[in-house]
Amino acid sequence: MSPEMKGFLLVSVIKMLAVFTVILVGVALLTLMERKVAGWMQNRPGPNRVGPFGLLQPAADGLKNILKEETLPAEANRGLFLLAPALSFIPALMLSAVIPFAAPWRMDFDFTLPVLGRFVHQGFMPMVVADVPVGFLFVLAVSSMGIYGIALAGWASNSKYSLLGGLRASAQMISYEVAMGMSLIPVLLLSGNVSFSRIIAEQQAGLWFVAPLFLSFFIFLVSGFAETNRLPFDLPEAESELIAGYHTEYSAMKFSMFFIAEYANVVTVAMMVTTLFFGGWDIPGLRGWLAEGSGLAVLVSFVKFFLVMFFWIFFVMWIRWTLPRFRYDQLMALGWKVLLPVALAYIMITAIAIYVLEYVLGVTDRRWLMGGLTVLNLVLAVIFFWLLDRGTIVSGSVARRERLLADAARRRQGAAPQPSYAAREAVPGASRATVTG
Repeated sequence: MSPEMKGFLLVSVIKMLAVFTVILVGVALLTLMERKVAGWMQNRPGPNRVGPFGLLQPAADGLKNILKEETLPAEANRGLFLLAPALSFIPALMLSAVIPFAAPWRMDFDFTLPVLGRFVHQGFMPMVVADVPVGFLFVLAVSSMGIYGIALAGWASNSKYSLLGGLRASAQMISYEVAMGMSLIPVLLLSGNVSFSRIIAEQQAGLWFVAPLFLSFFIFLVSGFAETNRLPFDLPEAESELIAGYHTEYSAMKFSMFFIAEYANVVTVAMMVTTLFFGGWDIPGLRGWLAEGSGLAVLVSFVKFFLVMFFWIFFVMWIRWTLPRFRYDQLMALGWKVLLPVALAYIMITAIAIYVLEYVLGVTDRRWLMGGLTVLNLVLAVIFFWLLDRGTIVSGSVARRERLLADAARRRQGAAPQPSYAAREAVPGASRATVTG
């Protein structure tokens, strides 16, 4: 083996150990953060008994789960029951290995170790465990593997509640996986590449993609909530209906592995949002006042990446204690009837806009191109959030509330109440105006 290959392997092993250690420790601390955020939003202190300010609470929880009794239902499929937590846990940890978290570091070394021989590394070292050329396609492919773990957990438990939770999770994650994939096609159209490094470089040359691709950002963020089973999309774990969902029969560390996977997926979604739409580790003007490849540039870019990622993790926790859980029909309708058609229409609009700007108007400067797309997205955002979402498409309870208010007004006037939707549909060939008028 050449000294250069030895140096490459040494650097890769160090990055791997550092990233996975940080992810595992960070996921444990996120459980404490979530409970602290919940306490803050509910005007209570949160965990504060174990260690200073409750900082050792994750260690106490981990020790408790290790010492708890491992249970195995008598009628469960033993092999699949034990395999399911690992199928959720392993893909969730793999995803953080392909996302760059800081600017490339100029690392030059040449040294010799007894027995092992000579190690050489020259040039820039990308601050990512594996800078794969397939980029976010790898994330989409591996993240979908987690569906198997949840589905098998529900089926192998041989419990009706677990099975229903597993089926719900499978349907939900497959549905929103489609919308998530469609939301990233405009990123591919604008960057011309699926590699995270190239996407960051394109944002360095122009604008962060959150402005010229705002609707893609919105669809991806909503789909990310559904993919991680977080409120208001936590139907697979609905305690009021399914006791605990797909992991009802699990205990001890097997139970904890599902939640470690969930928090790891939350971190992955936050890292993806930061990288794809907020420039990743890039800081506008960073190259002008810091030497490229210096340790200080790496540190500053990492701090920026961490702060943006940390904000989106906090945002996920904030939404949990703000919005109520959807009904299952609302959840599926949002994915198939709203997000997917909007994503498909947005792909066509973005492709046409890029073609017109580049080949018809002759815009070659990346900043002007992204500026034109930003203006277009402002118009589309007004159409989508203000014109379309007025109780007609993303209605929620708006249409029902308006009908109840109209019924109350008609009763006060002595008229018959407005027929329900089912009653209107039961009249063949009758329009709404004919039935209600």
